Amino acid sequence: MKIISWNINGVRAITQKDFFEDISKINPDILCLQETKAQDEEVAEALSQLKDYHQFYNSAERKGYSGVTILSKIEPISVSYDMGVEEHDQEGRVICAEFEDFFLVNVYVPNSGQKLVRLDYRQKWDVDFKNYLKALEKIKPVILCGDLNVAHRAIDLKNDKSNYNKTAGYTQIEIDGMDNLLNEGFVDTYRHFNPDTVAYTYWSYRFKARERNTGWRIDYFLVSNQLLEKVENVEILSEYYGSDHCPIKLEVKL
Repeated sequence: MKIISWNINGVRAITQKDFFEDISKINPDILCLQETKAQDEEVAEALSQLKDYHQFYNSAERKGYSGVTILSKIEPISVSYDMGVEEHDQEGRVICAEFEDFFLVNVYVPNSGQKLVRLDYRQKWDVDFKNYLKALEKIKPVILCGDLNVAHRAIDLKNDKSNYNKTAGYTQIEIDGMDNLLNEGFVDTYRHFNPDTVAYTYWSYRFKARERNTGWRIDYFLVSNQLLEKVENVEILSEYYGSDHCPIKLEVKL
């Protein structure tokens, strides 16, 4: 089973580019999108060409903001939305599809914002999200994918020293949030198989960051520890453009 995760930075924008051609080439069994920036019916319309997929959407109450989507050739047993915490469930950030052997959670984790104005909120989010994942895991193993909005280690961003505790996505609070997930038995699949590889999934549109490869690795596939032996391949597909993030791929044998 081939699963693709991609922060597309706007479904209407990316579908005006080579998106459908790219998806045809990659040919995922399941496609998880983050930051659709549209309401459910607008996402459905924008993705209407993808007729081979069952489509599920979770949009923010605020228009043009956030939003996640799962498209799957295999019909899920069930699909649920949000994590059941009122404080977090207005922004269309979580969608979960249940399959026979696992839950697949697609997430767009809140950014801590300019001048870290949402860092306290993000800290609360990380705790509640971890609890949500652990509750799922009591039922069956979990595959988590999406934009986690954190570079976990110095290797995961170009300029670690100048960003540490100054820039959203690389504060100790956010790093601790990721550590807490990994300490609970989740595995960062890319880093597990590529312990020393410098590779990024996000590049700012400014300062020719992608040309210069001044990037961050903030998009992940995490899996419950018991699923690790089923992972056959994990890749960062940096050859695909269309967004300020590139897609990432997980292949599992089930």
